[in-house]
Amino acid sequence: MENELTPWPRRYYSPTDQVPYLFYVVFGASVGEQFSLSRIRHRCDGIPEGIGISAYGPDKHPDVITSFQQGYLWEELQTTNPALADEISTQTECVIIQGHCADDSDLNYFRNVIGLITALLESDGVGVFDPQSFMWWSAADWRTSIFDTPEFQPHKHVTILVSEEGDDAGWWHTRGMRKFGRPDLSIHGVHPENHSAIKELFDRFIEYLAHGGVINENQEIKMKSLPAGLFCRHGGNLDDPDFNNFHVEIKNYSDEK
Repeated sequence: MENELTPWPRRYYSPTDQVPYLFYVVFGASVGEQFSLSRIRHRCDGIPEGIGISAYGPDKHPDVITSFQQGYLWEELQTTNPALADEISTQTECVIIQGHCADDSDLNYFRNVIGLITALLESDGVGVFDPQSFMWWSAADWRTSIFDTPEFQPHKHVTILVSEEGDDAGWWHTRGMRKFGRPDLSIHGVHPENHSAIKELFDRFIEYLAHGGVINENQEIKMKSLPAGLFCRHGGNLDDPDFNNFHVEIKNYSDEK
């Protein structure tokens, strides 16, 4: 039917104890008279159960908006996208979308929140901040990169970080998988000759987990482009500052001996 929304299924879905957690800040937006949420135009058929919407401004906890305009992530935005940082710094209002999604058997909850954010950007919003994945978008970038894409692309909502460890090795780890109720990924001691293979592995896992897949404890990894003996071990907790999430550590059996 013409008014039917395209569902976002999770083709590998298995239920787990984790539930998706979303947290977005839309700067400059308001939920006043100008705000309008359209089922068809924004591909949103309702606010997911468990998701809350809070508006802040000059007369309601003005310190909330300024709290996002400081610290490492804000300083990095000022360096990498000074135009967006300048625009955000002049805003006196923001809307926070936050909460745990009760039903994660499909990705319709994510589709609906993406539509909600798009509607808020159309209501004077100038930018979006996703603290979980350390991402910032201008209103235009959100529209072209996130909302206007023909199909859901989980890689655009997850950040792969690389931290130097010395001896030409690096720690590869992700942020953002909590949005799908799934653990983040981590592997230490990655050398340059394995960068492309680890990137491919992470991309595969991000796609698989976002669509509801589950990585089993001690699951072995078999890729011709990676050394033999790699396996997965679950760890961490939601208070872990490196992930703010549980994570899967990819290890080598030789390190366990």
